[in-house]
Amino acid sequence: MSIIKIGILSDTHRRTDLQEAVIAKLKYEGAKYLLHLGDLELEDNLVSLKNSGLPYAAVFGNNDIALRGLEREYKIAQEPYYLKIKDIKIKMMHMPYYMSADSDIVLFGHLHKFSVEYKNETLFLNPGEVCARNKNLTECVLLEIEKKNYTVNYFYREPNASKWNSKVFEFKGN
Repeated sequence: MSIIKIGILSDTHRRTDLQEAVIAKLKYEGAKYLLHLGDLELEDNLVSLKNSGLPYAAVFGNNDIALRGLEREYKIAQEPYYLKIKDIKIKMMHMPYYMSADSDIVLFGHLHKFSVEYKNETLFLNPGEVCARNKNLTECVLLEIEKKNYTVNYFYREPNASKWNSKVFEFKGN
């Protein structure tokens, strides 16, 4: 199996400009898929995902009431939303209410705080916030998967900075 590269973002809120920067960064780093974990708020943010040229999926966040009814036009779904990329089962949600290890990867947003944990053969991941609302950082993750091995590339920067900082976390599966 070749390496799968998935760009993961959450909590854009009304910062389409920052989401555009995050998508550009993830594409530059080789992302082949984009997963958004909710609180897009604006249709422009869905347009941004759609226009990325990459396969994408998104879930509704607690601030996405205005986006209801757009499910047919965009790939946005109720949480928890399950999908498969290659043979990897992924569960996406905004609110961290469905945290059971019933997938290979469990993705969640809402908390505006990057976190990653690998337990019982399941990767739990929150990519942090795009919007730089709770702290002066725009954050995202490029997840690289090879077999059951995960490399989490966490990218972050101040909203007006040009240089991204990064940290890498590696988890080996069985």
